[in-house]
Amino acid sequence: MTSDDLQALASQALEEIAGACDHAGLEALRLRYLARHGGLITGAAGELTTAVGADRAELGRAFNAAKTAVGDALTKRQRELDAELRAREVESERMDVSHPIRPLARGHQHPVQRTVREIQDIFMRLGYASVTGPEIEDDLHNFQLLNMPPEHPARDSHDTFYLAGGWHDWLYRTHTSPMQMRTMLAGAPPFRIIVPGKVARRDNPDPTHNPVFHQVEGLLVDQGVTVADLKGTLEHVIQALFGRDRGVRLRASFFPYTEPSIEADVACGICLGTGCRSCMGKGWIEILGSGMVHPTVLANAAIDPERYSGFAFGMGPDRIAALRYGISDVRDLYENDLRLLECF
Repeated sequence: MTSDDLQALASQALEEIAGACDHAGLEALRLRYLARHGGLITGAAGELTTAVGADRAELGRAFNAAKTAVGDALTKRQRELDAELRAREVESERMDVSHPIRPLARGHQHPVQRTVREIQDIFMRLGYASVTGPEIEDDLHNFQLLNMPPEHPARDSHDTFYLAGGWHDWLYRTHTSPMQMRTMLAGAPPFRIIVPGKVARRDNPDPTHNPVFHQVEGLLVDQGVTVADLKGTLEHVIQALFGRDRGVRLRASFFPYTEPSIEADVACGICLGTGCRSCMGKGWIEILGSGMVHPTVLANAAIDPERYSGFAFGMGPDRIAALRYGISDVRDLYENDLRLLECF
């Protein structure tokens, strides 16, 4: 084989490679011309061993030029075929965004979560910050620092979910009040916070109680805070949630962490105060407990009760949601009944 033969063979190979229309045909051309054994071009390497002098040098140059040209052509055509394949794949996956489709089914906001967010919005407009804390608490923050001694009935095992069998162990928080102490211990007054979260107590389920429920705790501590500030705040929040026409009453109560203590009731939305199953025949449903922060609680947080005062409150969004939306049993909120949830 001469150098002219190699040049003609390379020209023929380049022409066939340019016309290859798929990867299989291109691979067949590679094997035909550049296979290690039996390739039309690579086979000429054996003739270099028998050539001598100037003929050998010329044949070597022709061999290298042919092999390089064909190899480069194969690589180039390989890339072109890859690009064409990708283009076809992209075209096959093209989506017509103008084509009408079936409307997607949208989820529904749970009435309790909706109520929690509305309560947060009300208090944020009043300058309160929303904070969260752990659901698993220790006895110190859940009871002791809140002026609830070991003999307090709320600490009994029939009222509290303990995780390790004793009042001194870890427990599922019975209220979100522990974040009041954690907040006060972590900084200096003034404080103005709300604490939404999930809590648990050993309550027997009934139309107004669930063992696991939601609570929004609130705390304000500053100089010169009085019961009038608490009363004004409660009235503003209750009117924002239920409207000015809904009956509301404030009555004296007792909580170990507040003094004086006040509970707020709202007229039952089912019977409008006449008495029914939902309100246990009372005509009123309690929605929150509150009061002025007990001086002992302030002292436990290293806050001087002679200089600072404040108020705290805790409300149940579950019960509030049931009252606002005319749901006679709070247990219905957790039955996952789509007929109820679709209303929201």
